[in-house]
Amino acid sequence: MNIGINAMAAFKEPRTGVEEYSYQLIKHLAMLEGSKKHRFVLYSDKNLKWPLPMWTQIRLSAEMVFNRPDVLFIPVHVLPLVHPKNSVVTIHGLEYEYYPEMYLQKHRRYLRWSTKYALKNAHKIIAVSENTKKDLVELYGGDPDKIYVIHHGVDIKRFNIGRDSTSESTKPYILYLGRLETKKNVQGLVRAFELLKKRHQVPHQLILVGAQGYGYDKIKLEIRNSKFEISELGYVSEEKKWQLLKNADMFIFPSFYEGFGIPILEAQSVGCPVITSNVSSMPEVAGQGAVLVESRNAEEICQRMYQIIEDQDFKKRLISQGYENVKKFSWQKCAQETLSVLTGL
Repeated sequence: MNIGINAMAAFKEPRTGVEEYSYQLIKHLAMLEGSKKHRFVLYSDKNLKWPLPMWTQIRLSAEMVFNRPDVLFIPVHVLPLVHPKNSVVTIHGLEYEYYPEMYLQKHRRYLRWSTKYALKNAHKIIAVSENTKKDLVELYGGDPDKIYVIHHGVDIKRFNIGRDSTSESTKPYILYLGRLETKKNVQGLVRAFELLKKRHQVPHQLILVGAQGYGYDKIKLEIRNSKFEISELGYVSEEKKWQLLKNADMFIFPSFYEGFGIPILEAQSVGCPVITSNVSSMPEVAGQGAVLVESRNAEEICQRMYQIIEDQDFKKRLISQGYENVKKFSWQKCAQETLSVLTGL
C-alpha cells in the first residue's frame, strides 16, 4: 500500500505540540515491523515559500491529481480539496471555539472551515484525546463511529544531572513550559506565584520557557510589575528543556484548554511533580499523577504549589503516580495504532 503523509509540520523548528507529534509519529512509523509491507511518501514545503493554506490547497492538491497514493494521512487537520477517498486526518483540538477572542478572525474562520471540511470529507478522523472527540461530536456533529482516539506519546530522555546543574540559579524553581500566550494562562500563573511568595516567603523563583504568543504584551507587563524573581528563557534546546524539567521543584501547566498536553507527560517521565488544569484533555492525560486545579483560581494554584513544597510525602506520592501514568503513553503505541487506522480502510 502506498501511504502519503503531509510531513510539513515535522520539518519545522522549533517543534511545539503539533510539530512534535508529526515528527515523532513519522519517525516511529518507520520503525514498525508492520510498516515494511508499505511504501511511505512524505510531502513537504521545505525550502519553499508557500503559505500553509496555499501549499496544501494548491500544491498538495495538484500532487493528488497526478500521483495519488492509496491512502493520504494529514497529521495537522487541513485536508486538501483534492484528496483520495481513503484520507485520514488528525484533529488536535477546538480551542478556538472556546476562546475565539484569542485568535485573529481570519485565522479562526479558516480553522473552523478546515476542521469541518476534514470532519465531513475524510474517510476517518484521528482525535488525540477523548475530549477532542467529544468536542468534534458535540460542537460539529461529527460521526463518532469514524473518529478514532489515539493519544500522543512521550519521548523520554533521562540525563545524568545533579540538582544544581542548571546555570540559571542555585535557587529552587517552579517551571512552566509552553508558549507564552493568553490561552495558556501564564498571567494566572504569575499571580499565583506572587501569592505564594507573599504568603509563604519560599525561596523559589519562577522560570518560564517558551516562545512568545498571542497576548504576550500583557503577560510581559504582568512580569515587569512583579516584585519577585521571574525568568524568561524563551525557546531552549531539547537537552536544556530536559535539564530544566528534571531539576524543577514542580511543573505548572495551568492552561485554559489543551487538545492533549505533551509537557505533562514529559514532566512526569523525569519525576517532576505536576500541577495542571482540571479542564479539557488535561485530566485525561495527567491521570492520577498530577494535582488538578481550577485554572482561573490563583488562590487554589498557590495553595497546591505550597503543598508540594511543604509536604514531602505528598510530593513523593505524586512523583510515583506520575511515573506510573506515563507508562500508558508511548510514540511506538501511537504509531502502531495510527498504522492500524491507515491500513484498515
